[in-house]
Amino acid sequence: MDSSLANWLREKLRCTPPEIKGSSELRENLEELLNGKCRSLMIEILEDDRNESYDFNVITCGTLSIQPKSRKVIRDSMEISLTPKEFDILYFLADNRGEIFTKEQIYKAVWEESYLLDDSNIMAFIRKLRKKIEPNPDAPQYIQTIWGIGYKFNDKL
Repeated sequence: MDSSLANWLREKLRCTPPEIKGSSELRENLEELLNGKCRSLMIEILEDDRNESYDFNVITCGTLSIQPKSRKVIRDSMEISLTPKEFDILYFLADNRGEIFTKEQIYKAVWEESYLLDDSNIMAFIRKLRKKIEPNPDAPQYIQTIWGIGYKFNDKL
């Protein structure tokens, strides 16, 4: 396992819920590997009792959890119903936390059609998303507006 893969896996495990079996042991072993205390590490992926593999692509920010495998969004233990495009926009922004995107860049990342010079389309989706995921849509903490440029997902949570 090269160091970039080990660092990636360590970062994913940092956000892993503690109840996932073996996650803390794996994280400790990765630290040993990266610090040179061991030269190799064998990893075996097991399925849990429900015959489901853990989705390491889950993005957790504060009380918001975005699960791409099942396309679910959960905040404060409550599932939030999103349209497919709302989910795609939210996942795109969250997966690129801290990076600022113009409306055109968001459109190109989520839609397959050519960009239509209509900024109100993305603005409407962002407004709907905020109403659904933000505790206070008038003071958004997840999807932030960068005036004159576009939007970003908060990387401070």
